[in-house]
Amino acid sequence: MEQATPKVTLVGAGPGDPELITLKGVLALNKADVVLYDALIAPALLQHAPEQALKVFVGKRNGSRMNPQQDTNELCVHYAKKYGHVVRLKGGDPFVFGRGAEEIDYIQRFGIQTEVIPGISSSVAVPASMGIPVTKRGVSESFWVITGTTSSGHLSADLKLAAQSTATVVILMGTGKLEEIVEIYQRLGLGQLPIALIQNGTTCEERVAAGVIDDIEHKVAERQLSSPAVIVIGEVVRESVKLMEIYQEALVNNRFAS
Repeated sequence: MEQATPKVTLVGAGPGDPELITLKGVLALNKADVVLYDALIAPALLQHAPEQALKVFVGKRNGSRMNPQQDTNELCVHYAKKYGHVVRLKGGDPFVFGRGAEEIDYIQRFGIQTEVIPGISSSVAVPASMGIPVTKRGVSESFWVITGTTSSGHLSADLKLAAQSTATVVILMGTGKLEEIVEIYQRLGLGQLPIALIQNGTTCEERVAAGVIDDIEHKVAERQLSSPAVIVIGEVVRESVKLMEIYQEALVNNRFAS
């Protein structure tokens, strides 16, 4: 039997809803010999791969040391050489805080063909699913997407710059840093700025907390939200019809408390 040509295709699976993967991503899965998939991948997506394809979990959750990145890089090369076409299925978009570029750099050192199929990033799709436009004429003319947890484990220093602008700020992987985020905005006198946290966005397990900077920690604790969640900060949060009732309740509570 002729050995298949090694190839690794990075596929963005989208923000969570299995129907939000691209058609091109599905077609790549249809031709996979091996699928290496992350923790946030909807199980239904694996059904797009051939039944005989090898499916290997390489995900990490909540800072777990299971499946370190270097191991995943090496597995991509190993399976490509042994079986042929490897689909590396990653949540959101592989190049938006997905370490996709690192994986491509490593794989290409071995002369293995690579392809990247972009995915719908949770940074825009999750707010949109809640009716929050990250930009809107007359409200916000730009947006920042910032990691809540850098490689050193700290909150990105870019947030201090972003908070001083009028831009919408979207923070990924920042739920555990919410107290720090709140403090940054409060020091700037922005305690009444709208904010929303959306856990498991676009999925049937979606949960949300919305209010203002000054009360969001209470709202999150009250609703027992946790990771993975997308944080959206800015006046655009007011634009969501879905969140309006929650946001108005926050304003009323703050008015009585003042």
